[in-house]
Amino acid sequence: MERKWKSKEGEEGSNLVERVVHISRVAKVVKGGRRFRFSALIVVGDGQGRVGVGLGKATEVPAAIRKGTEKAKKAMFNIPLANATIPHEVFGHYGAGKVWMKPAVEGTGVIAGGGVRALVEAVGIKNILTKSIGTQNPHNVIKATMNGLLQLRSIEAVKRARLVQ
Repeated sequence: MERKWKSKEGEEGSNLVERVVHISRVAKVVKGGRRFRFSALIVVGDGQGRVGVGLGKATEVPAAIRKGTEKAKKAMFNIPLANATIPHEVFGHYGAGKVWMKPAVEGTGVIAGGGVRALVEAVGIKNILTKSIGTQNPHNVIKATMNGLLQLRSIEAVKRARLVQ
């Protein structure tokens, strides 16, 4: 599911893209039967290098999605981009989840699956090669992808660091 985010006033202010990556249903067994709760893993991005991930939990799916979206908007961070791809190859990991990401030439498209695709498209990356290794758990794959994206450094930052030395 993809939505363009609208502010409370109704105008298309922040222009955020919201993606639901995964919805889990958990059951608690009580005396009268089962009580169900839902958790929603949400990715929110502006398509220009800012992205956030949030986990919302509630007794209803729409409420869980809303809570996850709010958390994702609060946890947004910047990713350096270079011509609609990443500046260099990177390997992110979290728990058993490992994600390898490599920049790609114009016209390649997004070669990614599941949560990695949702996160990469929300950032605004148009050309990238990725491979998810290890677990298929969407939570760990998303966190591994975030770990890799946070390791990225822009070309200008590398130039500045080399001039200082």
